[in-house]
Amino acid sequence: MKHVLIIDDDRWLAELLAKQLRGINVDVQIAAHALEAMAAIDERPPAAIILDIFMPGPNGFVLLQELQSHSDLAQIPVIICTASTGELRMEDAAAYGVRQILDKSTMTPQSAVAAVRKVLV
Repeated sequence: MKHVLIIDDDRWLAELLAKQLRGINVDVQIAAHALEAMAAIDERPPAAIILDIFMPGPNGFVLLQELQSHSDLAQIPVIICTASTGELRMEDAAAYGVRQILDKSTMTPQSAVAAVRKVLV
């Protein structure tokens, strides 16, 4: 069973996405912030990450940089899920392992599931 880590301080959204992913037989873990996420990744590296960028404490950019500093973790595909898509360019984010950027204001749980399916292939 594939393991996906959702990193988002919006617990409601994280739980909603987790429920949808479990429905397609994906094991899901939720972290509320970057420090909790790094501990989870050290314990069990995920097959994919869904990452919010703006969270309390170190933000998603800090986490992306940390992942890229480790050759094994740099290979984990990342799906950014944020309300600030206007500030991000896929061309820039791809260098950090980002495979897709989802806009929280327009996405559906199904679009997140589709994104995860795409990166887990």
